[in-house]
Amino acid sequence: MDLPDGVRRRAPGLRHDEVAALAGMSSDYYARLEQCRGANPSAAIVACLARALRCDLDERDHLYRLAGLAPPARRAGRRIRPGLTKLAERLTDVPVRICTDLHEMLWQNALADIVLGRHAASIAWRWFTEPAIRAKFPEEDWPRHSRSHVNDLRATYSRRASEAGVVEMAHGLLERSQEFRELWERHEAAVRRFDRKRFLHPELGTLRLTCEVLLTPEEDLKMPAFFPTEGTDAQEKLDLLRVTGSQSFQTTA
Repeated sequence: MDLPDGVRRRAPGLRHDEVAALAGMSSDYYARLEQCRGANPSAAIVACLARALRCDLDERDHLYRLAGLAPPARRAGRRIRPGLTKLAERLTDVPVRICTDLHEMLWQNALADIVLGRHAASIAWRWFTEPAIRAKFPEEDWPRHSRSHVNDLRATYSRRASEAGVVEMAHGLLERSQEFRELWERHEAAVRRFDRKRFLHPELGTLRLTCEVLLTPEEDLKMPAFFPTEGTDAQEKLDLLRVTGSQSFQTTA
């Protein structure tokens, strides 16, 4: 809704009656809200005010709390901010990717293509539905990776259980994987922020990488960066892969 042209303003900002008009309520009701008179506003009223005032997510959440209400869950986005991409593009000597909180790959650099492979499907989904994906990891590491995938998905489910995509993934894995069901029933939730991984390369042997995960809460995106683990020969192996490339890494996890 746009406001009609009016007289020249002496001060910036909206008048009380203009806020009320944009929010679809009477000026009298809006005045009572400002003066804290009457009952607390409903969630629908607060949502209308947030839109009228063009609040960002932090301002919207604060407005809900002022009204004594729990803020609505933040919906995950798939839009990558240019600054995040620019940051990732500077890390040319380590594998870097950007994915959703369901681990669907949105972007990755050239070295990630070589080391991790390029697959848009959720890594967590493929871990439990495509057994071949585990072949490039030492078998003794599989239980730890499984727990990590489930705990991270449980944390996402706790935040966004009202969204169809999250529910479909969780329920789909519950139907397809006994291992997933057993881990899911533990109700352990933990966003993955750090990990150490061992990759089995057919020519170079074990590649030990330390995964640091940059989180962007507003968009619910993750940027995992895989650095050489200190005290190993991972840096030399990554440097070699940057020069020669590799056709061996065809799956991701």
